[in-house]
Amino acid sequence: MDTSPHNLATLFAQLGLPSSEAEIESFIRHHQQTLTPQLRIEQAGFWTSAQAEFLHEAVAEDSDWCEVVDGLDVLLRTLPH
Repeated sequence: MDTSPHNLATLFAQLGLPSSEAEIESFIRHHQQTLTPQLRIEQAGFWTSAQAEFLHEAVAEDSDWCEVVDGLDVLLRTLPH
């Protein structure tokens, strides 16, 4: 059973991405508004196939990661400040 915390830092680590607060903010700034309304988060062109599969399964299976993936989706669709 996975008892690790499920937050943006652990999601990024799970995806094999740098997971410090600054690196996450940089990733989000770089990819903000690249998702069109018709595009699901896992369909974005910046994921590897393994990352996209993980994101798809997290949402499709309503896993423990689903809420964090949904939060990342919102952050990627939000207008930059």
